[in-house]
Amino acid sequence: MDELLQILKGVELFRDLSEDQLDQISKISKKEAYSKGDIICKQGDPGDAMYVISSGQVEINVSDNKGNAYSALYLGAGQLVGEMALVDEGTRSASVIGVEDETVVYNIPNNKFTALCVADTAIGYIMMRNIAQDLSFKLRHRDYDPTDT
Repeated sequence: MDELLQILKGVELFRDLSEDQLDQISKISKKEAYSKGDIICKQGDPGDAMYVISSGQVEINVSDNKGNAYSALYLGAGQLVGEMALVDEGTRSASVIGVEDETVVYNIPNNKFTALCVADTAIGYIMMRNIAQDLSFKLRHRDYDPTDT
């Protein structure tokens, strides 16, 4: 899992976790490979895991209430998908689709992650603080208009 450990060290959400704590997260992670067009997770499905992208690229695809699908975002190596499921345990707000052949992600199941956070509350505290800071930043800047002064 050395590959995953190196990736986790560079992911902002895992900032301030020790190498031992990152190693614990890597041990509950499962490596998955996808091809172009493969659905990694589907909008509306239970948010039962988060994914760390190791290589390749994924498309975040959102469908409206009429069934029209829109590409909202593309993410690549070192980025996360599904971390909000750790907070609200809700359903997927978008589908995640492999864009390239040999797209590799690490699946971190919510139930195993929660059990890890119970066993090592410092991991849970640091992760939730990092998620809260990320959300705060996004909320503060989502409606920012530099011409509105």
